[in-house]
Amino acid sequence: MAARINELMNEIRGLEDQLEDALRAQQERVLYRLEGTRVLFEQSVEQAHRKLRVGLLRWLRDSSLRNIVSAPFIYAMVVPFLLLDLAIWAYQAICFPLYRIPRVRRSRYIVIDRHRLSYLNSIEKLNCVYCGYANGLMSYVREVVARTEQYWCPVKHARKVLDPHRRYARFADFGDSEGYQVHLQRMRAELAAERR
Repeated sequence: MAARINELMNEIRGLEDQLEDALRAQQERVLYRLEGTRVLFEQSVEQAHRKLRVGLLRWLRDSSLRNIVSAPFIYAMVVPFLLLDLAIWAYQAICFPLYRIPRVRRSRYIVIDRHRLSYLNSIEKLNCVYCGYANGLMSYVREVVARTEQYWCPVKHARKVLDPHRRYARFADFGDSEGYQVHLQRMRAELAAERR
């Protein structure tokens, strides 16, 4: 059974590579390229984007009242997000070196670039910054917790887990008491051998 699981995981990695290639091809069709972290559009595309921007006053006038009323509640969540970000930073700084777990690079998960799209107005850009930060933070936190779980309790659940993290498939089977200690040591060694 373990061989079949490894085979499926290799197929998934192959499909992820194909998806990455397809996304790269799509970038070329939309006429932009990446230089480091900067996104550069062809000049004609940039000009067309500016013409499509909806002005701020028109955008506010056309917005649903429920969207405007809910905005303060959405943006208030930035406080717990910042506290979580700080707590995860401290947790990694203290615990990961002790366990020899490679630290998760926050910058690989929090991607903020959509605010550079010239067809968005200032509120839409702010929304994109907020969502990029919040969703990236959740992905970053998920990876930190997944590495912690791999170190401390790499055992699958008895019940099906909806959308498990990418490390979960390699965890020990639920109820495999005989192989658990060996599996635990192997999972910790794999984790220590990882590069950031």
